[in-house]
Amino acid sequence: QLLLESWFDQCPYPFGVNWTSSLELAIRLVNWSFTWHLLGGDTSLLFASKSGQRFKRRWLDSIYQHSHFIAGYLSRHSSANNHLFGELMGLFVAAVTWPCWQESRRWQQQAYAELEIEALKQNAPDGVNREQAVYYQHEVVDMMLICWLVGRANGLQFSQDYISRLEHMLEFIAAIMDIAGTVPMIGDADGALMVHWNKEPDWHVYRSLLATGAVLFQRYDFKVKAKCFDDKSRWLLGDDAQHAFDSLLPSENPSAARREFRDGGYFILGSKLDTTDEVRIVADAGPLGYLSIAAHGHADALSFTLSVAGHALLIDPGTYAFHTQKKWRDYFRGTSAHNTVRVDGVDQSEPGGNFMWLRQANARCESWESNQERDCLIGSHDGYTGLPDPVVHCRKIEFLKNEGIIRVEDTFECAQEHMIELNWHFAEICEVRIESRQVHAVVASVSVQMTMPDSDCKPELVRGRDEPPCGWVSRRFDEKVPSSTITWRTRAARRSRRPALPVSSDTVSFRMLE
Repeated sequence: QLLLESWFDQCPYPFGVNWTSSLELAIRLVNWSFTWHLLGGDTSLLFASKSGQRFKRRWLDSIYQHSHFIAGYLSRHSSANNHLFGELMGLFVAAVTWPCWQESRRWQQQAYAELEIEALKQNAPDGVNREQAVYYQHEVVDMMLICWLVGRANGLQFSQDYISRLEHMLEFIAAIMDIAGTVPMIGDADGALMVHWNKEPDWHVYRSLLATGAVLFQRYDFKVKAKCFDDKSRWLLGDDAQHAFDSLLPSENPSAARREFRDGGYFILGSKLDTTDEVRIVADAGPLGYLSIAAHGHADALSFTLSVAGHALLIDPGTYAFHTQKKWRDYFRGTSAHNTVRVDGVDQSEPGGNFMWLRQANARCESWESNQERDCLIGSHDGYTGLPDPVVHCRKIEFLKNEGIIRVEDTFECAQEHMIELNWHFAEICEVRIESRQVHAVVASVSVQMTMPDSDCKPELVRGRDEPPCGWVSRRFDEKVPSSTITWRTRAARRSRRPALPVSSDTVSFRMLE
């Protein structure tokens, strides 16, 4: 009570920073709803006295102000992304929890109808969130779960299309997660949580979602990825859900894990997936982001990440900053911070602000093949066709499973000579060195050798450089640490090809480090 009273005193409607973002108001309402129920709801002893009644009245007045504000300031047009979904979540949860006003039914009906629409608009049929940002995939999944569970508890059922789309979104998270639970940091991430249920020090946001999804969808494969049933899932589903989770058994005819997400533009290459011997490559041949501003996308077309035996090797360096430190915002979402090619020193897409792109590269999958011997993805993008001499970048990523070799062939459709910059970003725990123009990277029992045949250019190793920025990784918002980046620079006319990444470890019958 004291916490809420102090908030009411210090944040009067509608003044101050806490009344500027409808999404923030919505998240506050969701947390207040769960708090309301945990305190006992309308008949809570907290409200029994006269002072308690006054407190209740004041709380309800603020809830009405929040709901009224959100309904009047929903994110629309080019900003109708996860913000809009979160605002609808808050409006829906509030209207269901506190049906106290004449507007409550209208708010509930509007939010429910728009949630159904936005769930299918903002998330592709294959389950990839259209913002092309994995952490926002987590946030929108969490929003959809909260709405579904709150609605179900109050006799309001969401459509099968909504529920199926949610299941597909969990399938995508499971597909890109390696055996150690690591998920590539594709696109923006802000570290936000809808409700901070769990205080366990090793709590894992993605495994938690899969634990919840394992019970809701009776998916043993989600259970395997989740590893355990966490406190957040227990809060959402109840104590009995632990038994349901533990009781999930493998099916007699398990379906193969999905590796092709054409709508979102992601493909998983690799071998022995979901075993301790796995090689997992997550490749990106998808759009920059969602809607005209693509707010949370990065200029990462045709980039990929690599994990071997649960050890991250080639990574996406993350986000680091949003509103401040323009130099770092531009770097972490720019092309040079991703495992792809930059042409003539410019990014594939042109930024127009912290959350806007003026020109967007269009990437597409040209072909995809997968069999027992090899996986092969060919993609292209038009991000450099705006140059005085237009360039189309095409990349072939081929994984030879028996040999443990990844071949990357970059070709360029152009008429004149261009400066080509090829960057490879290694996890911060990797030991990386250059010997005789070969790159050697080691982590735990896994080693990688990287060469560029048919080229005279020398690789450059950078770690933690400020000017210009290079060689950093950001695992958490507003935090960065040095990591190793390898850069090859060369001039190319029509074709430049074949940097090769032989992957060696015990798990794929290659050299083990002594």
